[in-house]
Amino acid sequence: MSFRHKHILGTEQLSKEDIELILDTADSFKEVNTRDIKKVPTLRGKTVINLFYEASTRTRTSFEIAGKRMSADTINISASASSVVKGETLEDTARNIEAMHPDIIVMRHSASGAPHYLAERLTESSIINAGDGAHEHPSQAMLDLMTIREHKGKIEGLTVAIVGDIAHSRVARSDLYALKTMGATVRLAGPGTMIPPGIEKLGAEVYTDINEAIKDADVIIMLRIQMERQGNTLIPSLREYSQFFGLNPENLKLAKPDAIVMHPGPMNRGVEISSYVADGSQNVILDQVENGVAVRMAMLYLLAGGQETE
Repeated sequence: MSFRHKHILGTEQLSKEDIELILDTADSFKEVNTRDIKKVPTLRGKTVINLFYEASTRTRTSFEIAGKRMSADTINISASASSVVKGETLEDTARNIEAMHPDIIVMRHSASGAPHYLAERLTESSIINAGDGAHEHPSQAMLDLMTIREHKGKIEGLTVAIVGDIAHSRVARSDLYALKTMGATVRLAGPGTMIPPGIEKLGAEVYTDINEAIKDADVIIMLRIQMERQGNTLIPSLREYSQFFGLNPENLKLAKPDAIVMHPGPMNRGVEISSYVADGSQNVILDQVENGVAVRMAMLYLLAGGQETE
């Protein structure tokens, strides 16, 4: 089975079969990351450019590692070190990059829809959305689903609570689309000021009480408050937010005893998640980071024309 998309711009466009193919391919690549020599010739001769207009640690690093472990030529370009600072437009930057014939451009941008804009205008390169504004972050959603499937054995039928700054979270949107496609029940929770109007129309259950949202949940995904995307602060104080929407040992007991706790990072300890929970036995955050490399290897492989691995 081959991947039927030229680009990966979001999880909203992915079918159940698409998601399963990405996850199964990522499973097969995860073993590579445990070898003494973590390198395979899968993408030898392919060129991957990481074009990041926003700061990133985990996403950018894992895409770079993913490309290099499959022997692709990987080049990193940050906006601060590019001609963007001289006034070059996004389209001109991308057209100049495409003139060098890269196979895949991995792009993060503060403007929602920026990767889609490029995908409509570039003819040769495939685009992977590594996060666009408050819109989507598909590779994060895939590594989240991979982690859930590893720990729970399935996704269908699970109850997943996503708690925090929903309005500004591209992770929440990508997770919601993907989890619903795979048959999970999704609960979104946060202060009323951080819940986008009408998001329940996407199939989510919406709560403004964390205790109600996480009661009997199989999975809890905590989100940080994205101050950099808020024009004005939407909460009275971080202390009050932590009191009413932070995950701590007491309210964690409301979830199922075997519930797992996840976070896309970076964590703000003592705000959305207590250090006790962040370091506790139910936390699988480092598993998410590890799976991020395998998922991004799978995405690069499938867009480069790879077939489903055995």
